[in-house]
Amino acid sequence: MDTLPALFVSHGSPMLALEPGATGPFFERLGPALASTFGAPRAIVVVSPHTAARVPVLLGSATHHAVHDFGGFPPALYELQYGPPGAPALAQRVGALFDAAGIAHDHSDDAGLDHGMWSVLRFAWPGAEIPVLPIALAPQQDPSRQWAIGAALAPLRDEGVLVVGSGSLTHNLRLVFGRRRPDQLGAEDDAEIPESRAFRDWVRARVAAGDRAALLDYRAQAPHAALMHPTDEHWLPFYIAAGAGGLDAPALRLHEAVTYGCLAMDAYAFGSGAGRLAETLRH
Repeated sequence: MDTLPALFVSHGSPMLALEPGATGPFFERLGPALASTFGAPRAIVVVSPHTAARVPVLLGSATHHAVHDFGGFPPALYELQYGPPGAPALAQRVGALFDAAGIAHDHSDDAGLDHGMWSVLRFAWPGAEIPVLPIALAPQQDPSRQWAIGAALAPLRDEGVLVVGSGSLTHNLRLVFGRRRPDQLGAEDDAEIPESRAFRDWVRARVAAGDRAALLDYRAQAPHAALMHPTDEHWLPFYIAAGAGGLDAPALRLHEAVTYGCLAMDAYAFGSGAGRLAETLRH
């Protein structure tokens, strides 16, 4: 029996919450597709670069709220709220998994979901009914270490817990914003630049081939890696999702889109359930 896949999703600009484009509807279909294929997740573990620390931190609050961790956007964006229950018991379970894997970590009772978390979850589960455990990303840890963190989370998939890495398939804000203000992004449907296409195609090919070594060495092997990711933090959640789902079963791209010509919104599923989820989403 297939278990829940682990997911990597691209959250893009905070404006996703107000201007969903093609990706908002994908997230709206994702929650129901997971429920109809595997049953509703018991809880969600989510990692985003906008909550960061020196080591992974498990935010085990009993409740959460939307954190508006950005500036210069339209007032309506700051009025959006999202308040799912937290998962204190799951935080203890994850802590035990990290201990068993030798992964240094901390616990915190702090509450709050950064925009890389709530802007995605509010589309997929608008009723905010699924308990959420946010984990702070440790951005100074390299892809292989992030993969190990994901692998430590893998047993949760058999326990009905969805593991989500929220980042961006490509992320270079200088290319996105140029000299414009954050509320003047330019045309969302700008034609994709060739460098973005080459990077996305490389990722898809390496994922399809199960080429873990190349993916971990993306800085040296992926075309235009430094241009597409001047810094690593928005790409690292990919490795947590891949580590949690593995590459032994076929991993699949569930969604592809590019906004502003260079900000890729691709999503991937890892693990034995990836194919079933992809099939559900196609219908």
